Amino acid sequence: MNRPLAGSAHEALEAFVGHWTGTTQWEATPWGPARSATVELTFARAAAGLAVTYSYRHTDPDGTRSEGHGVFTIDPDHPDTLWYHVNSMGLPPEAPARAMWQEGTLTVERRSDRGTARHTFRVDDGVLTHGAGLRLGAASEFTPFMTSVCRRVPEAASVPA
Repeated sequence: MNRPLAGSAHEALEAFVGHWTGTTQWEATPWGPARSATVELTFARAAAGLAVTYSYRHTDPDGTRSEGHGVFTIDPDHPDTLWYHVNSMGLPPEAPARAMWQEGTLTVERRSDRGTARHTFRVDDGVLTHGAGLRLGAASEFTPFMTSVCRRVPEAASVPA
């Protein structure tokens, strides 16, 4: 039986591991107006390196929060990364979505009967950008609806022993 090597997910996602803060901008859509929120993202090693967890929290100016949690892991039968995601919108969890690397960008597409949501994650010069777009119905292009731009939060200084 083929299994990923210990640490494989962690190694693939090393650039993302850490705590990040920044701002999310939502575009105006039929579901709501354009708006901004603060965002916290955390990518953490899990399962002896076989997975990396992903958590986010958006906080709107009025204090309303939305959260989501996911797990990235390497599929031992394919060189892709898998993503499993749960959010605080009250919907049941979906099946894991396959992710792929393209020129330094981790791209995840989640398909449903309504269309496809594409999430992209990239780190450049210490800035993590998470973008999301929708392709609904017969549309041929993705329409961007969300962009988060974050900087890594420095780890707390160690306390001398």
